[in-house]
Amino acid sequence: MARVIHVFRQPDRFVAGTVGEPGERTFYLQASEDVRTVSVQLEKQQVSVLAERIGALLEEVQRRFHADLPNQTPDALVDTEPLQVPVDEEFRVGTMGLGWDAETEAVVVELLAVTDEELDESVVLDDTEEGPDALRVFLSPAHARAFAERAERVINAGRKPCPLCAEPLDPNGHICPRQNGYRRSEEV
Repeated sequence: MARVIHVFRQPDRFVAGTVGEPGERTFYLQASEDVRTVSVQLEKQQVSVLAERIGALLEEVQRRFHADLPNQTPDALVDTEPLQVPVDEEFRVGTMGLGWDAETEAVVVELLAVTDEELDESVVLDDTEEGPDALRVFLSPAHARAFAERAERVINAGRKPCPLCAEPLDPNGHICPRQNGYRRSEEV
């Protein structure tokens, strides 16, 4: 079966979002251009790493090429809208690639589907006919900053961390390993 590469050169929207309640959320990245929308599922940690690496990439581009890139997300690009529904997952993300296209001055994000076979890294950011399905998105530096900022907000919108162990607090309580399972009773 031929490889499918979904390419978004000028997306109207590229965002991270979730479906479900905190503690049971499923994370998605969604790209939209005109009437076409592609959603891919990934892990919370992958969203976090992607947001962090986009920030690092923009800093490196600024340092190396003396590019005039925005340090803040323009207010017009702040996206607080939910994911477009229905959220139909194209694939689950296994490998992620990130690059800078100097010709178009764009951040290139490539997300590859999980595969059982060992991945040849040459297929990342390449149009070869063999390999896993992919989502490739080109973002202006300002849109890349907006994506990273929203991704951080989405990640931090989950369960609050325990002040002692930093593990997520459940609505039904939390047995903290730092307290050896001990819970204080609320006696008057």
